[in-house]
This record gives sequence, structure tokens and C-alpha cells, in this order.
Amino acid sequence: MDTAFNQDRILKELAKSNKQALEELFNYYYPRLYNFSKSFLKLEDGIDDVLQEVFLKIWHNRAEIKRSESFNSYIFTITRNLLLNELRSRLNNQKLRDRILEASVAEEFLSMGNVEYDELKEKVEEIINELPQKQREIFRMSRIEGLSHKEIAEKKSISTKTVEYHIGQSISMIKSRMETLGFLSVLYFYLFL
Repeated sequence: MDTAFNQDRILKELAKSNKQALEELFNYYYPRLYNFSKSFLKLEDGIDDVLQEVFLKIWHNRAEIKRSESFNSYIFTITRNLLLNELRSRLNNQKLRDRILEASVAEEFLSMGNVEYDELKEKVEEIINELPQKQREIFRMSRIEGLSHKEIAEKKSISTKTVEYHIGQSISMIKSRMETLGFLSVLYFYLFL
């Protein structure tokens, strides 16, 4: 860690609503989060918006941030979750979907045309449909509708741990079946997992 960057002091100041502390966190973490985001999204478009939201969340939750040791994980987890939300929302746009496909899919699959892409998408849909009903519903609520674990738990009248269990089981089956089909690209990992 940089000698000039004293995270314990900064987090204490942040808890006191010191905006200078937020600026120090921003200056320290922004380059790291930017590179992480770029490798995650494979595109630079929109990264600044996502990172602005990350620091807004940090500011809104400043009173709850207590431990310097876990802050690094905390900020990267927030960033990853917001990037997943951004990626899901982008997939509604065909041009962006094509750009993500080009940036994410292994070289040998770049020649894949729309027909093959649609067939692959159908195969993924078939795999999702093979999930047990409860898992399938929870997986769709999480990955397609974009609901949080808490929202799903409330709608289904189950615990968030049960939601996490079903999503984990779904992801394991989808990954396993995609590997069997010989195609587990980064694109489908980000889309569905």
C-alpha cells in the first residue's frame, strides 16, 4: 500500500462525512477499479458511470464502513456487482451485444454468424429450462429480471441463503453443460453466471 495512503485514517474521516476522505479514496482506487472494469466489461464505454455509482455507494454507506482490512474486498465487490448490472442492461442492445461478442469470445468463435449465435443462445435456454422448476424460477429472477437475492427471497418467502443455494446449483449445472457442449466463453460466463 502507498505510504502516503493511510486507509485507516481515511475511512475514519469518511465516517465523519469528510468529503476530502472520499476524494482520497477515489484518487487511490479509481485507476485500479478502472482497469478491473475494463477487463470485466471488455469495453470502455460506461465505465466512468459505473465507477461514479461505486463511490456514491461508498459515500451513502460511509457510516457502516468500519474495517480497513476488508475495504479492498468491499469496494471491488460493489464494482463487480454494478458491472454485472451494467452488462445485463447492455445486452438488450443488439449493437452492444455484437461488440461484446467480438471482444469476449475466443478467436476461433469470431467467425460465428448470427445463426450460430442464435443456436448457441437456444442451447443455453434449453439448459436453463432443464433446471428444476424452483431453481429455474430463482435463476431467471436473478439473472434475467435482475432482482437481488433479498427481493427474490421476499417474493418466494424463502431465506436469502436458500436463494444463494439455488443460484449456485443453477450456475454449476449451466457451466457443466456448457463445458460438455465445448463452449464456455467469457461472454456466456458474464451473461448468465
